[in-house]
Amino acid sequence: MASVARFRSVVVDCPDPRALARFYAQIVGGRPEEDDPDWVVLRVPDGPRIAFQRAPGLTPPEWPRADRNAQQFHLDFDGGSTWEEMDAAHEKVLALGARVLDAEDREKKDFVVYADPAGHPFCLCRIEHP
Repeated sequence: MASVARFRSVVVDCPDPRALARFYAQIVGGRPEEDDPDWVVLRVPDGPRIAFQRAPGLTPPEWPRADRNAQQFHLDFDGGSTWEEMDAAHEKVLALGARVLDAEDREKKDFVVYADPAGHPFCLCRIEHP
């Protein structure tokens, strides 16, 4: 089966992005990019990115309780480097059962937020390839 998009990164909500990024850097390697205290990216050597975004008041899940199901992360996918590629990926994910959650100002943000069939958010991102 042909793929729709290339995996980009896992984004983890947390109260302290710098601290959590440093924790994971010790586990998987890499160095966190800590320019923004609310958004820290860990580039995993030979692997995907893990990004950490500040989520004030985050209530962590209580495994395996189903009644504590707030979003703990979302997935970002490379939808292409052009708007034509993004539009094609958009149509394909909709055909697979996704629904748009936020497409406002997509050209400004370079991403669109969707919900998967179970309601989990993910993004198709327009990525400039070298």
